[in-house]
Amino acid sequence: MTYTLITGACGGLGGAFVQLLASRGTALFLTGRSEARLALLASSLKERYPALPVRWFACDLTNERERAALFSYAEGKNICISRLIYVAGVDIQKPFLEYTMQKVILQTRVNFEGAVSFAHAFLAQADRGGQAELLVVGSVSGWYPMPYFALYSATKRALEQFFSALHVECRGRAKVTCVLPGAIPTRPDICENIRLQGVWGKLSALPAEEVARRSLKALAKNRRTVVIGFYNKLMRLLTGWMPLSWKLRFIAHRWSKMSKDAF
Repeated sequence: MTYTLITGACGGLGGAFVQLLASRGTALFLTGRSEARLALLASSLKERYPALPVRWFACDLTNERERAALFSYAEGKNICISRLIYVAGVDIQKPFLEYTMQKVILQTRVNFEGAVSFAHAFLAQADRGGQAELLVVGSVSGWYPMPYFALYSATKRALEQFFSALHVECRGRAKVTCVLPGAIPTRPDICENIRLQGVWGKLSALPAEEVARRSLKALAKNRRTVVIGFYNKLMRLLTGWMPLSWKLRFIAHRWSKMSKDAF
């Protein structure tokens, strides 16, 4: 039996992937930081889908030893992972000098290092047989440098570039897709950001369930990168001609008015 490994399984988008795949009868291997939340999620899935294979392992994605321990656990329990969905992310938004170094490390490790580390471990074990599938969640925020959201946009840009290259390297033996959604109204702070962005914020946002469905469809087709949502595609088209200096001034004006921390 093969499993789908989902990071950030207890979050809004991660949870949407979990519920969608559970409804399809997909065996699930779930991870997140909280053992209690993972246990509760696994229990609720077993109640709803009694025959569904569900395993879980709590993991701090910033910790190299814990990341390695997750894959050691999977090997020890004969959990064969055929698909990795990397959803976990940290979306701190504020002036860079207001960061602590701990928050810098948290955001860069979860958003980028963790994804690369998981991809390496996953593809190494997946080479043993069958075609692997790797889906990573980027963001339209990675298109341009974003003052006041600089570290987040930089890490999401790095994800897109790295997994686009990996898509080519893995051709013929693994599907690799990076999806680029806009805002997803899963938490009160995100909903408030969408509201502050006005009409365009509302148009570009999509429910987590829809993002999960479209992402899995893109992975099945082995698309390299996919922008999720018509209005996000339109935004990229309409802003493509603008000088970067204009974009930076506009983004700085809008995003300096919003601030949020995480974890």
